[in-house]
Amino acid sequence: MKTLNLIWLVAKRECKILTVNRIYFFSMVVFPLLAMVFFTSLMDEGLPEDMPVGIVDLDNTTTSRSLIRRLDAFQSSKVVAHYPSVAEARRAIQENEIYAFLYIPKGTTDALLASRQPKISYYYNMASVMSGSLLMRDLKTISTLGSAGVGQATMRAKGYTQEQIMAFLQPIRINLHQVANPWTNYNSYLSTVIVPGVMMLFMFMISAYSLGMELKFGRGKEWLKLADNRIVVAILGKFLPQAVVFLSLIFFYEFYMYGIMQFPHQGDLWDIILLSLLEVFGSIGFGIFAFGLMPSLRMSMSICSLWAVLSFSMAGFTFPVMGMDGPLQSLSWLFPLRHYYMLYQITVFNGFSLIDAWFHFVALVGFTLLPWFVIMKIKNAMLHYVYIP
Repeated sequence: MKTLNLIWLVAKRECKILTVNRIYFFSMVVFPLLAMVFFTSLMDEGLPEDMPVGIVDLDNTTTSRSLIRRLDAFQSSKVVAHYPSVAEARRAIQENEIYAFLYIPKGTTDALLASRQPKISYYYNMASVMSGSLLMRDLKTISTLGSAGVGQATMRAKGYTQEQIMAFLQPIRINLHQVANPWTNYNSYLSTVIVPGVMMLFMFMISAYSLGMELKFGRGKEWLKLADNRIVVAILGKFLPQAVVFLSLIFFYEFYMYGIMQFPHQGDLWDIILLSLLEVFGSIGFGIFAFGLMPSLRMSMSICSLWAVLSFSMAGFTFPVMGMDGPLQSLSWLFPLRHYYMLYQITVFNGFSLIDAWFHFVALVGFTLLPWFVIMKIKNAMLHYVYIP
């Protein structure tokens, strides 16, 4: 009972600090909410649409104009300009006026009708991977449809049936089944990881910052005295209010994602709640560990910010970890966001059992317990260290 009373006293002291210092309000509430609204509204359409494409049509026939109309009808592509030469179209790409262009040389239709295999070219800008990949897919499809359209008309004129024509033009028919996200919705895929990653960044930073401020203003002894010099009690009382605020924010975000925006998920409510708890406790634990590793406000916050930023590259949702070099694959296990992402993919997004993601569950629990290894160093810093700017 005495321990709970001490935790409550330290927690009340921490609540006063949170209300006085406006940095906490902005970093724990305002900025995470702005990030939530920004990323979910940025990709609100789910997939980029009507990306600008140029045309260099030197053939200017009914067949070439039909190809252009088909390209313009695609969801991702929008024909915005015609250019007289490849040089001008290339300059337009370099000036970011268009993302890609299709080049149809003179005599393309005549060569198609004569079965001489003409060459049409498409150029796309891969400075933006997403737009380049989507437009490459559309341009490749159009290039295939051009020859297929002429071949279909020729075979129909020779008396072939539709089944014979399709067997010749498309000998293998592809049935595409996109599991869990059949709409290819980038919002439901990326926002569910990017926003928690941003929130982890703030949790890392605030955890280290709150301990560093105790050291900076010489309040460490007062803090420990209020907890009867029991560092575990002091830590629990100090971070209890922060955990409550961050958990409320995370639960609101989960409701916003799955309740309001109707993001697809196969897991049940308890999987989502467990993942949220592990995210908050693991992030706060890492922030405390970073400060205990280097009891300095500046150095601990630098470690937290660096680790959080690297997490977006090492988590595996933008570039697969299995495609990285061996040392980087091993390093990826040291980032909490990596384990959060894998738990989300396995249990929430695809609906598998928690036992299938037990290693990532244990890893996040391990991040929560990391402060245990440096807790005496934190106590020693509060009692004896002198703050150095």
